[in-house]
Amino acid sequence: MKGLDTIILGDALETLRDLPQEIVDVTITSPPYNKGEKNKGWLVDKIVYQGATDIKDEKTYQKEQIAVLNEIYRLTKKGGSLFYNHKLRWYRGQMIHPYEWVRQSRWVIRQEIIWHRRIAANLRGWRFWQVDERIFWLYKPRNQSDRVGPELKPRHALLTSVWEIPPERDDRHPNPFPIELPTRCIFSVLDGNKGVVLDPYCGIGTTLVAAVLLGCHFIGIDISPVYVTIARERIRDAEKERDRVQAELSLHKVQKTFEERKREGRWVGRFSPLHKPIVSPQQPLPYSNRDHEER
Repeated sequence: MKGLDTIILGDALETLRDLPQEIVDVTITSPPYNKGEKNKGWLVDKIVYQGATDIKDEKTYQKEQIAVLNEIYRLTKKGGSLFYNHKLRWYRGQMIHPYEWVRQSRWVIRQEIIWHRRIAANLRGWRFWQVDERIFWLYKPRNQSDRVGPELKPRHALLTSVWEIPPERDDRHPNPFPIELPTRCIFSVLDGNKGVVLDPYCGIGTTLVAAVLLGCHFIGIDISPVYVTIARERIRDAEKERDRVQAELSLHKVQKTFEERKREGRWVGRFSPLHKPIVSPQQPLPYSNRDHEER
């Protein structure tokens, strides 16, 4: 397919509108958070993006993000996924949750994942130090009755809905992904199959490098010529980052499936207790199949 394995210099929304529909299997992205740049203290003052502003009217920002989400939906194949990373913000004491605009898009919200970054983003005591961000796993149904999608393989599902991945430190970008994060997203939903990966705010190209190392095609978009140049260099040198990708893939491993453990009456969660639980015929297993029934 023409136009694959490329990084496009341009505005995310405008560029997305120019791309043909249903060409993407999975998107992983994180837009600028609209944190106010030079209006909220010494830490935010240092998080400035090349070529992009992080200080927009909030209503304008949310409207733009809904439009971006809907364009990605149009570009995504039926059954495809979008992993949308954002964080909770506060303005004059009022919490702004990304769910406010994500729910207004065309996507089905399949899951809200907590990204436990292990370090605090704010260093004052107005609240407990925030060490988490949100990753919304969004899904494009295959048909009108499909609101859930195919089941994850056990080796992916066992990684739970809380991802403890430390943030990346790279002086070339204020807030780059650690490569383990897009690797986990891509590998979990594609399960080793090839596909097309999109990142419309690709920055210095971490998602794209992960896609290359997993044997996938990619499309990247960024408004900064500096970031685009760095991303292209990283893709050319992608093999230098393979060890970290392989380390992430090694976590996707399960000794026995859920059903095998259930048949044996064993603990079926990721973390086994010190002793095997005593389960009588009248007692439910420590983890039942109710999650599947709720679907």
